[in-house]
Amino acid sequence: MAFTLAPLPYAFDALEPHIDARTMEIHHDKHHAAYTNNLNAAIAGTDLENLTIEEILVKGFDTMPVRNNGGGFYNHNLFWEIMTPGGSNVPTGSLAIAINESFGSFDKFKEEFTKAGTTRFGSGWAWLCVHKGGKVDVCSTANQDVPLMPGIGCGGFPILGMDVWEHAYYLHYQNRRPDYISAFFNVINWDIVGEKYNANK
Repeated sequence: MAFTLAPLPYAFDALEPHIDARTMEIHHDKHHAAYTNNLNAAIAGTDLENLTIEEILVKGFDTMPVRNNGGGFYNHNLFWEIMTPGGSNVPTGSLAIAINESFGSFDKFKEEFTKAGTTRFGSGWAWLCVHKGGKVDVCSTANQDVPLMPGIGCGGFPILGMDVWEHAYYLHYQNRRPDYISAFFNVINWDIVGEKYNANK
C-alpha cells in the first residue's frame, strides 16, 4: 500500500503564539511530505510494501531509508494529533493516576519530559510511553527513531511525542529549544493522549 500525507487537523496558525504558522506549514507540507514520499519509495517492491506502518517500523528498522522515513512518517502523524489549539490543560482520569504513580506529580513529569527534550543531543524526539499493565515512563530517541523499534533503549507504546528537530522550532525560537519545549505544553491535547493511554495500557 502507499502511505498518504493526511492534512493537518487545524489551520497552520491555530497553535500560535506557541508554534508559528510558517513553521507549521513548512514542517507539515515539506518535511512530513518528504518522509511520506521517501517511505513509499523505500518500500516499493519489497516485502514491507503491504504491511502497516507499525509492522514496518519493527521489521524494516535495520534498513536506514525505511527506518528514517518510516519513523518520520509515524512520528509526525502522532505529533499533529496530540496537539490542539488551546491545549487541554492537564491529563485526567487513569492517565493522570499513572503519571502520578510514575513521577510523583504532573509537575515532576513535566520536569522529566523537559529534560528528555533538552538533553537530546542533535535531532530527535522526547516521548511519554505506556507499557502493558499501565505504567508510563519518559525517554528520548535520536533522529526519527520510534519507541516501537526494537533495541533502541526507549520502549513501550508512544502516546505523546515532542519533536526536537530544529525544523520544529527554529524559525520562531532559533537556538532556544527550552523555550519551545515550555511552549509545547500549552498545546498538548491531553484528551487524545489519555485515549491513547487507555487503548494501549
